[in-house]
Amino acid sequence: MLSTAISLMPPFLRDRMSPAELKRIARFLLAGGFAAFVNWAARFPLNEIMPFGAAVIAAYAIGMAVGFFLYRFFVFEAHEGNARDQLWKFLIVNLVGAVEVWALAMLSVHWLAPAIGWTTWVEPVSHAAAIGVGAATSYVGHRLLTFRGI
Repeated sequence: MLSTAISLMPPFLRDRMSPAELKRIARFLLAGGFAAFVNWAARFPLNEIMPFGAAVIAAYAIGMAVGFFLYRFFVFEAHEGNARDQLWKFLIVNLVGAVEVWALAMLSVHWLAPAIGWTTWVEPVSHAAAIGVGAATSYVGHRLLTFRGI
């Protein structure tokens, strides 16, 4: 699967990827996938006690906590770095990510779905798609800011 993903990359990008970076991306996808699942699944019970938009933000915070530990120890192997500095940078990257995920989910639920007449599983699918987009920008932010130089 990783070799397929590599072959789909444009040559200028593929040539800049070291084997270590490709492995890190694969670990990020696994860890991030699990954190995203926690985020997505947490929204369902939260949605029972709060509106959709608030549940998306609360679920994002839960997934973010899971993600920090997975990224720190499993993806970027930054367990010897300064946890406080990494946590603040992680929070900044994820604040941007939370706004992005919330905005995309809300746009999908309140604008896209009605515009195309979509009525089935609108909230779960919109939330999942927004998390997926947020994952891509999150990797870049964590690689360049949170766990820079590791």
